[in-house]
Amino acid sequence: MSDDTLLDRALIRLEEAANHLQIDPDVTEKLKYPRETTKTRLLIRMDDGSRKSFLAWRCRYDDTRGPTKGGIRFHPDSTIEEVETLAFWMTFKCAVMNLPYGGGKGAIRVDPHGLSKSELERLSRAYVQAFANIIGPDRDIPAPDVYTNAMIMGWMADEYNQITGQVSPAVITGKPIALGGSLGRNDATARGGFYLVRHLASELGLDKDHSVAIQGFGNAGQFYARLSAADGNSVVAVSDSAGAIYRPGGLDVEKLIAGKNAGRRVADMAAELGANVITADELLAVEADLLVPAALEDMITKDNAGTIKAKVLLELANGPVTPDADKILDGKGIIVLPDILANAGGVTVSYFEWVQNRQGYYWDLEEIHQRLLKIVEREGRAVWDIAKSRNVSARSAAYIHALGRLSTAIEAHGTQPFFAG
Repeated sequence: MSDDTLLDRALIRLEEAANHLQIDPDVTEKLKYPRETTKTRLLIRMDDGSRKSFLAWRCRYDDTRGPTKGGIRFHPDSTIEEVETLAFWMTFKCAVMNLPYGGGKGAIRVDPHGLSKSELERLSRAYVQAFANIIGPDRDIPAPDVYTNAMIMGWMADEYNQITGQVSPAVITGKPIALGGSLGRNDATARGGFYLVRHLASELGLDKDHSVAIQGFGNAGQFYARLSAADGNSVVAVSDSAGAIYRPGGLDVEKLIAGKNAGRRVADMAAELGANVITADELLAVEADLLVPAALEDMITKDNAGTIKAKVLLELANGPVTPDADKILDGKGIIVLPDILANAGGVTVSYFEWVQNRQGYYWDLEEIHQRLLKIVEREGRAVWDIAKSRNVSARSAAYIHALGRLSTAIEAHGTQPFFAG
């Protein structure tokens, strides 16, 4: 197991889902490998006059159901295995939500905090220069991810326009509103997860005023805290990359968010919030009804899964629970709402942005929220029904649901029995 890559571990989910469906071997053969992964080095001029290169990738995993879709992350630890795994997850995420997309992903191995704003812009534009033949509104549509944002997407879309000589806002989603972005995109990942929990609350055994612990207090974690607190729930613990805090009676979410936006760490705000400073692992073990992993991959492992006391996990992060940890959580009767369903609000509203860009007509915020709510409740209910009828975990049910749609599309091109006559 120790030699397995992140993608190897992700493919376990595909194999498990395939065991529950009567699908042709052609389907799993097609989905075991990415369609194409492109690697390059981006060479940019730094502010001090020197030149520096950065490793970058773009993966288009599968485009059977439509153009590939997926974010671009700027992170010093990015690898090709991570990019391909995230693209694999996106393939299934789009299928779960019934979006007309395949899965893609991109990354630059860089610590963006070490770059000036001008260097960040040059790097963002260099990415598009390198991958201009890969991306496109009908081929591969990037979006923001870890350490990328609306302004970076705006630079990238502008660079693509300069290269192609035409304005193509649908090439990238997550753009600033003034440049063709969609209302509702900023909190879409958290809002989708919030809608899912609210819709299934009685089935999950969650009361109206349940308690919440959030691992990772970036964009998704902050918006989830705000939405959940506004709905009457109590956010009792949060963490960021520098530490964690816990207050059984609940934290002042708005003060927390204001402090984070001012550049403070959550642990530095403990005293004024009446909270205790705890370690990141201790956050997983706090008394809370709902645990929300909203950080990075592989944060919950066989070494710490046994300490979790929550009834339900909502995976706002991609791949936060390892397969070994999944077994432990299942054995404890903890329900895991999986990433490919739980955090799919982001790609769903990105889809809305793409649709609006292509038709040149933009929806108001209420319509976007209603459209997102309808899709989340429809697909969340379908996954829950599969889980109950087949007596499998919610994660397995989500993969079964997605694989059913993917296999139908792949088999529509013809499989071995058809060609063998």
